[in-house]
Amino acid sequence: MKRAASFVAAAAAIAATVGLSPHASSGADGPRSAGAAPARPAAVTTGSGQWTDTWASMPQLTEPGNMPPAPFTQSDRVFDNATLRQTVHVGPGGQRIRLRLSNAFGGADLPVTAVSVARPADGRAGVGAIVPGSSRRVTFGGQPGFDIPQGAQAVSDPLDFDVAPGSNLTVTLYLAHGQASTAITSHPGSRTTSHLLAGDHLDDADLPGATTVDHWYFLSGLEVWSRRTASATVVLGDSLSDGRGSTTNGNDRWPDRLRSRLASRPGTADIAVINEAAGGNRVLRDGLGPNALARLDRDVLSRSGADRLIVFEGVNDIGTAGTSPADARRIADELIGAYRQIVTRAHAQGIEVYGATLTPFGGNGYDDPAGAHESARQQVNQWIRTGGGFDAVIDFDRAVRDPDAPGRLRPAYDTGDHLHLNPAGYQALADAVPFALFHR
Repeated sequence: MKRAASFVAAAAAIAATVGLSPHASSGADGPRSAGAAPARPAAVTTGSGQWTDTWASMPQLTEPGNMPPAPFTQSDRVFDNATLRQTVHVGPGGQRIRLRLSNAFGGADLPVTAVSVARPADGRAGVGAIVPGSSRRVTFGGQPGFDIPQGAQAVSDPLDFDVAPGSNLTVTLYLAHGQASTAITSHPGSRTTSHLLAGDHLDDADLPGATTVDHWYFLSGLEVWSRRTASATVVLGDSLSDGRGSTTNGNDRWPDRLRSRLASRPGTADIAVINEAAGGNRVLRDGLGPNALARLDRDVLSRSGADRLIVFEGVNDIGTAGTSPADARRIADELIGAYRQIVTRAHAQGIEVYGATLTPFGGNGYDDPAGAHESARQQVNQWIRTGGGFDAVIDFDRAVRDPDAPGRLRPAYDTGDHLHLNPAGYQALADAVPFALFHR
């Protein structure tokens, strides 16, 4: 064991020297008792601080309906000679930051000409204006831009830029020649307005006449240099975590609300909540974006500073399964098997895993007349609560179900489609997460 520990520490030191941030494996393969402190990856605890994700989004292949509108999408390329201004909502703050840009699903290399960060006007999300004089250029290896290879990502150089906890940050990209493909990487469910304008307007104080869309393009992460006590809790989920039913530019998804709760107490103020969810996503099979098992390494295990994972996903797997009793048993068993895989792989990286029960969908199209899908949901929830597979349980089902009709959402939390929650419902989910999970 001493030799293994020495090897991990040496590898981390070498990685730090060349500017990398790998996650060294640590911890047991099997589940541990609830509340057990995981061994943190050595590469994120060396020195006087560490890089920790404070915001991220799940990269996806952009569907036709979410492509940039004309003229930003042409027959053979996107964003030719175009500026993209986007805002993100951070968790813990810091005085040094790094950006991550993704070309995971691009059909060609992504030549990013220049990038800047700034403070948005009035500190608001989704605005095209920035505070005059606040714009700072971001570099990559000392250069103003970077050609991101197909399927890859790019991490910027560290930038001295003071970001306040819970604030919004504007990120502006300029692409002189665009991306020579109509397969591009984005996060359609941003619930945050972005601004597109032809030409180079990287440092302009405002973008009058810009086209607005509620999507993020190419942005995949923001890291802050933090104290060694800082950490990130990652949420693996679908549209219920991505925030369908929440307020555009309101940052009131349940992970946002959970982060606000953590920020209110000194003992948990430096814990980020990283939302790696997407509408339509499934655990077992590809839907909108790769399935959760396929994207676990990219979206969870490689996140900087991650030491906790909340798994709240499976409704789309159940809702798209067959409706015979055998189908219900099969999809429940497959989901339970997948959860076990997620726990095993996360534990190998020193990450605790908390299982959230699946919320009701009675009255939605997922609710079949024979009740097979509800039967599968109940079987899965029973295992989450009592199966001992997770380090702890978060009972979202109990928090938002109708006490008079437990297979349905509380009417006060229902957007009307009987599946997704409104901001009050998302607050109820955030309030259902025990504070005890975040204290060692």
